[in-house]
Amino acid sequence: MGKGPLTGLAHGWARRGPWSILLWPLARLYGALVIVRRSLYRAGVFQVHHAQLPVVIVGNLVAGGAGKTPVVVELVRYLAARGLRPGILSRGYGRSASHCVEVMPDSAVAQVGDEPLLLRRKTGAPVFVARSRFEAARKLRLRHPEVNVLVSDDGLQHYALHRDVEICVFDERGVGNGWLLPAGPLREAWPRNCDIVLDSGALIAANRFAVRRRLGGFALRSDGTALALSGLRDTAGEPGKPIWAMAGIAQPEQFFSMLRAVGIVLKGSTALADHADVLPRDLERAVGSCLLCTEKDAAKVWTLRPDALAVPLEVDIDPAFWAALEALLLARTGTKLSLPDGYPPA
Repeated sequence: MGKGPLTGLAHGWARRGPWSILLWPLARLYGALVIVRRSLYRAGVFQVHHAQLPVVIVGNLVAGGAGKTPVVVELVRYLAARGLRPGILSRGYGRSASHCVEVMPDSAVAQVGDEPLLLRRKTGAPVFVARSRFEAARKLRLRHPEVNVLVSDDGLQHYALHRDVEICVFDERGVGNGWLLPAGPLREAWPRNCDIVLDSGALIAANRFAVRRRLGGFALRSDGTALALSGLRDTAGEPGKPIWAMAGIAQPEQFFSMLRAVGIVLKGSTALADHADVLPRDLERAVGSCLLCTEKDAAKVWTLRPDALAVPLEVDIDPAFWAALEALLLARTGTKLSLPDGYPPA
């Protein structure tokens, strides 16, 4: 079974072991630099840009990701269902291009990044990627003047962009050993002021709401057609054909465990680093098997295995979260959402 290169490091960050203790002085230095940088923005030494639209940041403090992309999808769908016209900002981590670009449904992953492409395809909302979120926001507004709220996929530490609401996402790992990089997984010290915390574990925090991650009830073929996930329990309807799973996300093993939990028997699995390119050698052991991958990896996998099936990762969010979000948007930006009968709409 393959493992991503960060697996061992992530295990080390779960506790304060010898390696973490050895790296603790570097973590102290890193923490001091974080404080200085943030202070310079607050003091106006570094400029904070206003996008002239309400901005909601969805990010995480834990290095390696915390499953925020499905949260962004659900948030954008919610805002659209409640009468707004959201646009999405992203850095486009892992892409080869450096300029600001609009993500289209047929964009190349290498040019825009895997998560922005997934966000564009799943929400239909305009998506712009750039190292500078403000540049992405400016060009999005010029190209799509109908947009009236911006959702930033990641960016809690991108202080150059003014934000109206901050949503911090944690998965089951919580804050790990509680130490900053490189001794621990944290990009910033916790606790940290943020407006809303979404957590799938047992984190103790103010304004915390529960989020549960699950598989969608279907798998997608490269032509867009869907196959019920329950049909994969019998090896995709082909007796004797084994199933192999592959994932290049923050926690690949979680995806494999979720597949097993719904009754899918795996012959094996391949875990890649988050955002990793999918190479022919990564699929060698899956030859002759029905290949399952995450929806985020699908665009890369389908270029090599067009017969692969992509299984969406979805979230269930505490309904009280939406009321808290609406209250914050109204109080801070005057943005009032319509359709008061709740979400999802009937």
